[in-house]
Amino acid sequence: MSTQQHFDRLTAIDASFLLQEGPDAHMHIGGLVICDGPPPPFEQLLDTIRERLHLVPRYRQKLRIPRLEAGRPLWVDDPDFNLEYHVRQTALPKPGDEPQLMRLTSRIFSQQLDRAKPLWEMWLIEGLEDGRFAIVTKTHHALIDGVSGVDLATVLFDLGPTPTVIPHPDEAWEPHTEPSVAEVAAAAATDAVRGGLSIASRAIDVLTRPQSALREARHAAEGVAEIAWAGLNPAPDTPLNVPHGPHRRYTVVRNELSDFRMVKNTFGGTVNDVVLTVVSGALRTWLRSRGVRTEGLELRALVPVSVRAKDQEGSLGNQIAVMRGPLPVYVEDPLARLRTVRQSMDGLKESKQALGAEVIAGATNFAPPTILAQASRLNFSTTLFNLIVTNVPGPQFPLYVGGREMEDVFPIAFLPQNHSLAIAIMSYNGHINFGLLGDYDVLPDLDRIADNVRQSLAELVTLAERESARQAVTSA
Repeated sequence: MSTQQHFDRLTAIDASFLLQEGPDAHMHIGGLVICDGPPPPFEQLLDTIRERLHLVPRYRQKLRIPRLEAGRPLWVDDPDFNLEYHVRQTALPKPGDEPQLMRLTSRIFSQQLDRAKPLWEMWLIEGLEDGRFAIVTKTHHALIDGVSGVDLATVLFDLGPTPTVIPHPDEAWEPHTEPSVAEVAAAAATDAVRGGLSIASRAIDVLTRPQSALREARHAAEGVAEIAWAGLNPAPDTPLNVPHGPHRRYTVVRNELSDFRMVKNTFGGTVNDVVLTVVSGALRTWLRSRGVRTEGLELRALVPVSVRAKDQEGSLGNQIAVMRGPLPVYVEDPLARLRTVRQSMDGLKESKQALGAEVIAGATNFAPPTILAQASRLNFSTTLFNLIVTNVPGPQFPLYVGGREMEDVFPIAFLPQNHSLAIAIMSYNGHINFGLLGDYDVLPDLDRIADNVRQSLAELVTLAERESARQAVTSA
């Protein structure tokens, strides 16, 4: 059997996350999970993961960089794969409170992943107060994106307190032989041929379905033009967009999903509109505490959007596009701020910006590595956005780890160059939790932003409760 069947080339998007990474800009993402009850024995956790690794074969693969960068990197089986290297055990000193847990999580995310090994780690953290334990996951963005990450959590999580029996291959895993230099070069040539065939196929499609093809091309061109126009309207300068170092701070905010739903049901819009409004209010207060004038100031958030088709759910790799979401910190009134966000997001959804981003991502699949490197740096240019705000819907039912119920899950994003704050949001079992990742030196007041998030949501909830009471009196 040909060795070529046992390795995959990274997509253009996945390769771009490698190109964007630097000593101060780590491109790994992950999550902090807090579970009820004593931790499972470490060997039991290892056995559970070992039995399920066949469901995520990428977790036993490492990068192979072609010589002279003759193409994008490959995923190949790691012949020296050692699960105990990737799954680690540690404990908090007494009292084991959550501030200690946040400091440990910050240190874990301050270290780059070793590119000579599969690009992930998992930490079992014991000694948390009230007899609880935590798990921190850390995975390179080239390996997995936030949306498919929820699907792949089946490697560890169960739907009930009794661990699920996962069917596994009869034969033990054996790594495939690494491809030779000649095979890697042949794969690059094959990719080029496939790219040419794809272009030829599209040309034939234009000839056989001219009206449909031209209509799709027009929509795509309009989408690319809208992205180009966005690039000509840069994001404003803020204290968030300065050079930063490798060290991180991390803090979290717990919220009830019902509060966000009450606000959107009372005043209209979506839960995501309310999320962006809450973030806008929190950053408005923080900017003013830094002495920044907010009159006429609108920040831009990079909002990832999954473009994964239904039949591709659970597949590996990133299939995402991005939009620039509005953060109108110039609006003082919370309801006016929500209306502004809602109108802007409705406009973005009606625009072709997401389609344009998808077209650009597809086009870079045929780009040489040097061109791809320039494109990836452009995509994360400070001129386009001020911070990442990503909202991932999670399951609205409890999950379990080794028979212990997962109480909370907090997502962790990443900091591109010159971006000192990233806010990741995830809903789970009636909660919607914020994870705030900041640079250690640029944001010593990260906890203040977290407090502002709580205050910003509380203002909207109070207004929604008042409006509901007024409507009840009016209808009585």
